[in-house]
Amino acid sequence: MLKEKDFIFFDDKEKFLKILKSKLPSKKYKKTIDRLNYNKELLFLQSRLVDLQNYIKSEKMRVCIIFEGRDAAGKGGAIKRFTQHLNPRNSRIVALPEPTIEEKGQWYFRRYMRAMPNPGEIVFFDRSWYNRAVVEPVMGFCTNREYSTFMSQVNEFENMLIDDGVQIIKFWFSITKYEQKRRFKKRMTNPLKSWKFSNVDMESQNRWEIYTKYKNQMFNRSGTNISPWINIKSNNKLTARIESIKYVLSRFEMSKSNILLDKNIISSI
Repeated sequence: MLKEKDFIFFDDKEKFLKILKSKLPSKKYKKTIDRLNYNKELLFLQSRLVDLQNYIKSEKMRVCIIFEGRDAAGKGGAIKRFTQHLNPRNSRIVALPEPTIEEKGQWYFRRYMRAMPNPGEIVFFDRSWYNRAVVEPVMGFCTNREYSTFMSQVNEFENMLIDDGVQIIKFWFSITKYEQKRRFKKRMTNPLKSWKFSNVDMESQNRWEIYTKYKNQMFNRSGTNISPWINIKSNNKLTARIESIKYVLSRFEMSKSNILLDKNIISSI
């Protein structure tokens, strides 16, 4: 157990780490060190994101970053770390609610087009038009015809955006069925996170294999050379956040130097 006097050496890194190692169980010590290293690397990468944002603003670039994945895969937590120190005047998080009756009568992509980045702006989609590729057909929120129409149009839609100058990055955060269940249980018992849990979330466990089927169809049909899917293994939330930020930095010439991606965590599909 750490005592108040131990913190006298807090500013002396070597001494304080020795104290920690002598007083904490080995697993807890390792977890503490991992968290310290994570915080240090995260802050460094976030500072580079700020530089990248300034570059995007000066060059009037339009950047669209999509976060998809199963429920509780860590999308929201990753977006929070991306945007934590960015200037909100030049970045937005888009998490669209259920479409209105009016929107349901419009072309499916229309409401997403309204949310596209302006010149000099980064937009983070916390789920995107790909709701119709996986969640909607699995949960019965769209018809077979609506699904087929979407799948026949999505590549052309993205090609038009890219031809118009929008840079698109598509992340899929991937977790195991066991890890998803474990996170659901934590949400249900944590009053600060219970709002994140819904009946739809629990149903995703029951329909795991159906989700897998539609997910694979989405990868096969919408992963293209100019707009590939980037898979992030996110059972470990910390490494998922780090690797996703590193990947975004690696996509731009001004920020790609000295970026080494962990191929065990991140891969193109």
